[in-house]
Amino acid sequence: MAACTVVAAVASGITVSATAGAPAVSAPARVGSATSLGERSRGSPRLLGRSAAGRPIRVIESGKAGGARTVLVFGCIHGSECAGMAVARRLAATRPPAGARLVTVPNLNPDGYAAGTRQNGRGVDLNRNFPRGWRALGAPGALHYSGPRPLSEPESQLARRLIIRLRPRVTIWFHQALALVDRSGGDVAIERRYARLTGLPLRRLPPYPGTATRWQNHAFAGTTSFVVELPAGPLSANATRRHAAAIIRLAAATR
Repeated sequence: MAACTVVAAVASGITVSATAGAPAVSAPARVGSATSLGERSRGSPRLLGRSAAGRPIRVIESGKAGGARTVLVFGCIHGSECAGMAVARRLAATRPPAGARLVTVPNLNPDGYAAGTRQNGRGVDLNRNFPRGWRALGAPGALHYSGPRPLSEPESQLARRLIIRLRPRVTIWFHQALALVDRSGGDVAIERRYARLTGLPLRRLPPYPGTATRWQNHAFAGTTSFVVELPAGPLSANATRRHAAAIIRLAAATR
């Protein structure tokens, strides 16, 4: 499943302890400083970090720096479910509502995207690699292999660090191909509004272990991280516009 995120204002001075049993990984997973992430008011791609195989992962910001209504959108976390990249790219070229801020990561899994696989370059399902509810699943390359430990992968580390810095009010993760909005555990009114604006049904998927949405909704009370499952195949231009417009309306309405 894919998920998108709406991000809140940059929170300074946050201290987050490392996950128990999750030692640091040597793979490059750097996030821009709080200053660099907070000072830009126009959309411009910046290097967020690099994948397990060294491919660049970029973040694009636009709107009010430090705005309390930040929308963070992840266009692709599973490399074979990347139709949401079109929405993220459209958002990156769209002026956000007054007082709001849009932050997009079009592709968190460039290795999987290049290989046409769900997993990253080390055979890990990134959406089973977050700390909340993590458990050992499968072996490298298995469909839902969760990695040797929580946050073992540079891509999941990057996403976690970005969310910690920004404290997103809403985060959206795009996946495929169930064609629904998941009741992921945040504010159901936000999830229901998105479903209504896009014409997708609101459903509750099982609480899968180690997902990004479970981690954020638990770690940051009052924020909403949810999954949008797009239909199979590439999005049409009309569908891309519809989803981007829905996110803009959420950003305008979220407090």
